[in-house]
Amino acid sequence: MSDSVSILDGSTFAVSDRRGDMEGGVGDERGLFRADTRFLSRWVLTVNGNRPNVLSVDDVHYFETQFFLALTSGTIYVDSHLSVMRQRAIADGFTEQLTLLNHGAEAIDLVVKIEAAADFADLFEVKDKLRKKGEHYTSVEPDRLVLGYRRDTYVRETWITSSEPAQFSADGLEFRVRLQAQGSFSTRLKVCGVGRARTQLASAATGRDVPREVDMHADVQAFVNAAPRLSCSWSPLQRSYERSLVDLAALRFRSPLIPDHVMPAAGLPWFMAMFGRDSLITSLQALPFAPDLACTTLKVLAGMQARTEDAFRDAEPGKITHELRFGELTAFEERPHSPYYGSADATPLFLILLDEYERWSGDRALVQALEREARAAIDWIDIHGDRDQDGYIEYSRRNEQTGLENQCWKDSWDSIVFADGSLAPLPRATCEIQGYAYDAKMRTARLARAVWNDPQWAATLERSAAQLKQRFNRDFWIEKRGFFALALDGTKRKVDSLTSNIGHLLWSGIVDDNKAERCVRHLMGDKLFSGWGIRTMAVGEGAYNPIGYHVGTVWPHDNSIIAWGLSRYGYRDEAARLARGVLEASVFFHHRLPEAFAGYERATSRFPVEYPTACSPQAWSSGAPLLFLRTMLGLEAEGEHLLIDAAIPQPIERIELLDIPGRWGRTDAFGRCRSDVAA
Repeated sequence: MSDSVSILDGSTFAVSDRRGDMEGGVGDERGLFRADTRFLSRWVLTVNGNRPNVLSVDDVHYFETQFFLALTSGTIYVDSHLSVMRQRAIADGFTEQLTLLNHGAEAIDLVVKIEAAADFADLFEVKDKLRKKGEHYTSVEPDRLVLGYRRDTYVRETWITSSEPAQFSADGLEFRVRLQAQGSFSTRLKVCGVGRARTQLASAATGRDVPREVDMHADVQAFVNAAPRLSCSWSPLQRSYERSLVDLAALRFRSPLIPDHVMPAAGLPWFMAMFGRDSLITSLQALPFAPDLACTTLKVLAGMQARTEDAFRDAEPGKITHELRFGELTAFEERPHSPYYGSADATPLFLILLDEYERWSGDRALVQALEREARAAIDWIDIHGDRDQDGYIEYSRRNEQTGLENQCWKDSWDSIVFADGSLAPLPRATCEIQGYAYDAKMRTARLARAVWNDPQWAATLERSAAQLKQRFNRDFWIEKRGFFALALDGTKRKVDSLTSNIGHLLWSGIVDDNKAERCVRHLMGDKLFSGWGIRTMAVGEGAYNPIGYHVGTVWPHDNSIIAWGLSRYGYRDEAARLARGVLEASVFFHHRLPEAFAGYERATSRFPVEYPTACSPQAWSSGAPLLFLRTMLGLEAEGEHLLIDAAIPQPIERIELLDIPGRWGRTDAFGRCRSDVAA
């Protein structure tokens, strides 16, 4: 993605090269996508048969960009008398203002052509390199080009129009232009991807009378202005914070369930959709900064909570959804994402966010309204989540064809392995999910007393949580190695790899006090801590790979949760050191933390190495600097007050966070570096 240029708005996004051209094929993410379908796979500009060369690309905002090009001879000098500008903005599809400028002293004749094609690939077909099953068609009309695809009743079309007269053909559109000396030519192109009903096609193709980008400027500014204002003495934190707010604004989308409110999508390009786990964690990270994300996420996920069993979708009563898609494969039930429930951690995370949101916002009305969903979620943890009734949440996909094998956050197929590198048999009970379940029960007990007036249920939940904690510290602890097992496998063997998951256990509070220090030593030791962040798997483990997706890379969101956990157990200096390492890495990514980066040792690499297919922007990576900031300032909601207990690492001298929203209204937090906090 480093050589790609992206613009996005909700579930609509466009990915091009630095010329502005799109040549997306099977396995290639370039093109115009809307609602999980690629409505434009080819969009290539030529002038007199030649492709202009790049002068500069200006990523003005996440929803618009400008490409500055020139026709050159290929020498080291820019000797062109013709400039080309492409100004592109996303909307229901995108608009492109194409401008050509003649800087010469003589008129020139130009043939300007844009090659256009649409494969209408489902995002799963792009990602998994699958072929289409339907029929493509093209309709050339006097004022537009229509590219279409039909499979039974499933129909998608792309409409291409121009503000200046163009010659449309099956493979694109063409302009024959005579540019006078010092003259110019400009046209406004519109590409609109639309759905099935003919009336909807016509309505969508006409577009809006008011340019969408005007509204989007105001929308982004309103989102940023509503967040607390940060002033600090260290530019990486300041810049990462500003970048994170803009990226979170970019990744918002409107759910059909609540069209007037927004929640975070997971990430560009593969995950511009609703993901239960990702939206919940992002909302937790952003809670002190953008609480409306949490409110919408809770409402939407509650509305989609499973009511019945459905093996195809991995659904069980009370379970919170994992992923929702709208593409062709979902429509024909070749993928179960309508929605899909293959996530064992989203359900306890839903309860954790519900409690944390009430602590910060004081919004008891929402908690009252979601009591039934909370009780159903607890029932899922105790009944369907605990398949063999041993007291732990296990997962094993019920949909063997297209379901996820791993239903924890490390959801790649090879992530849950023993120290010798062998795969753990299913079903698997990963350690961090047990921690989430413990935390969820403790938090739900608080809500039962404080909001639902059910002290008896609260006491039952607390007893259950205490028993889980005692049982977990006995069954998952590996005394010889001094850390908790990654998981229990299908035969109840301890999966003995050393991984970052033990940091999530600190966040949940399930770790006995006498075991915390040994976990912290592992987390901050050389085998896990690279200097840029904590690796997903420790150096020396059988499956360790510094560029393995979940077996050695560094994930910023993972590190932000670990830092929160370190702070919970009193290891504030270690949390600050971890935050500093990841934030220093952000400088090398233009202050936008990617989904993941390689786990090479900092002393060896001198800079964090990119992971080639990482999503960027990605929601919970965008949320990581916010959670690091909260952790360094020690912000916790307690009753009607905001508690502040800062531990700021060198070289940050001061942090000021102003107008923090909460049940207290708005308040400020200040922190200064203490001399005893390690650099």
